Amino acid sequence: YAMLLSLIFLIILVAAIVGFVFRHEIKTNFESNLNLALKDYNVTADRHSEAVDTIQRMLLCCGVQNYSDWEKTEYFSQRGIPHSCCKNQNDCSEEDLKDPNKAKLKVFVDGCFFLVTSTMESKMIIVAGISFGIACFQLIGIILSCCLSRYITNNQYEMV
Repeated sequence: YAMLLSLIFLIILVAAIVGFVFRHEIKTNFESNLNLALKDYNVTADRHSEAVDTIQRMLLCCGVQNYSDWEKTEYFSQRGIPHSCCKNQNDCSEEDLKDPNKAKLKVFVDGCFFLVTSTMESKMIIVAGISFGIACFQLIGIILSCCLSRYITNNQYEMV
């Protein structure tokens, strides 16, 4: 039992170290995927488009770095900036969203990349705390199972 707990503890420890070491690659990968999702954004509501809309609505942001990222997309040339960027859904017309100068007043100007990464980093403290608590319980379990094993071994010799 102590070996099993030790193995689980080591797996969690390695996963935490790998996540910490490669966090910059994770950010870079997320940014490139978000740029790709904007480029391939369409009205047919595929998974990626829905994810972009959800992020923009929940975090009150628009684009990757800022709202002008949409100007480089094919969707912008057809329909302008998506409605998920609007501050007030009732006050956004398609004509306003096609004009970057008018859209600046009607949409969120902050980009989503910084908001997503800062939200993730703020939640990482909670995840790290919970992981540390679980690791402490595992270490206590390892110590107690070793003590129990030693106790059982000593008692068996006394019985014989």
